[in-house]
Amino acid sequence: MTGASAANRRAGEKPPPVPLDREKLFAARLHAARVRPYLATALFALQPVESWRVPTMAVDRHWRCYVSPAFVARTPLKELAGVWVHEVSHLLRDHHGRGDRFAAEHGLTGAGERLRMNIAADFEINDDVYGNGLARPVGAVHPRDLGLGEGELMEDYLRQFGLGAVGRFLVWLDCGSGADGLEREWDLGPDGAHGLSPQERDAVRYRVAQGIVGRPGNVPLGWQRWAERAFHPPQPWRDLLGAAIRSAASGSGAGDDYSYGRPSRRSASLPGVILPSLRRRPPRVSVVIDTSGSVSDAELGSALLEVAAIGRALGGRRDLVSVLPCDAAVRVVHPLCRAEGIPLIGGGGTDLRTGFAAALAARPGPDVVVVLTDGQTAWPQQRPPCRTVVGLFPRRRRAPRSWQESGPGYVPDGPPAWARVVEIASAPR
Repeated sequence: MTGASAANRRAGEKPPPVPLDREKLFAARLHAARVRPYLATALFALQPVESWRVPTMAVDRHWRCYVSPAFVARTPLKELAGVWVHEVSHLLRDHHGRGDRFAAEHGLTGAGERLRMNIAADFEINDDVYGNGLARPVGAVHPRDLGLGEGELMEDYLRQFGLGAVGRFLVWLDCGSGADGLEREWDLGPDGAHGLSPQERDAVRYRVAQGIVGRPGNVPLGWQRWAERAFHPPQPWRDLLGAAIRSAASGSGAGDDYSYGRPSRRSASLPGVILPSLRRRPPRVSVVIDTSGSVSDAELGSALLEVAAIGRALGGRRDLVSVLPCDAAVRVVHPLCRAEGIPLIGGGGTDLRTGFAAALAARPGPDVVVVLTDGQTAWPQQRPPCRTVVGLFPRRRRAPRSWQESGPGYVPDGPPAWARVVEIASAPR
């Protein structure tokens, strides 16, 4: 250091700024795209923004990548490529949105909790993103640093550690609002330049997921899991099931009747004449529960929860709900008093056609038939005279080894087209 430079430092003057080495920055991105080609679309969608207020590199939810010129200058190119992949992983995996939801659900506030989210998000990424041509940057945190297992999600890690003594060692960690949802002082905001619209962000995620699913190759398990969820996002299946039942119950023919208790609005056009109004009674619902050996105890427990939810969807009119446990034959038909007290007897083979027949033979007949099953059953050939909703426990579909129903590899067809199907999937972890 020269005497003049030392004097300037002693006087408190800032050193002259280092210019951003864009050639090195973009060469690192190109290297990242070469060793992780399935992420190329996302890497080149990131919009770099030079910023001296960023410690290293950071992203916001609008797909801007804030870059410290000093960090680029001191970081080897191959490590810089690893940082590119790390930052874009936060955005692809929606860590900012997931962080917002987790904070709202658990009442978490403050920068400390957001730092914990940033660390947990890094754990989710760093356990399998490096290697195979991609260098791990110096200081990249790993689950084993805190004695935690690999292969888990951000939300899982958040339940397993607190900041405690580790916080002071990781306080420098800052991947930006794109990693934890908390706005930073350097963020340009939704109206700033170079950001992507929500539609553009979704398009990038879809193209990356499409590349992973179409040609998985040596893609790490974490990315394969992400791509599957991007293509088949978990549905709020209880809401869908309730909506499907309400939609079916509101269809024409579901118990229409006329009443003079509330005159029709058309009476105003006919002076001196009172016309009855159309009154719709609550629908009758028959719930057929698959109790065959292929349905687990946990799924049967879930089925009982759905029976209780159906009763609530009908305004608490449990007297209008009947439950039919069925494997290859129908067991006792139970009126719905308390869903927890219904014995789900079965364990044999599956033929829900008998369940349909018993439900439709009831008098008065049902307005809606709800079937809760894993789908490993034969279905009626003809459409029932009432609405049908199928709550389907998920199964991996495989090509049948035999076309005979008695064959060892027989897999029946899925639910018929006339049924409204809602997949009863596990909630995201």
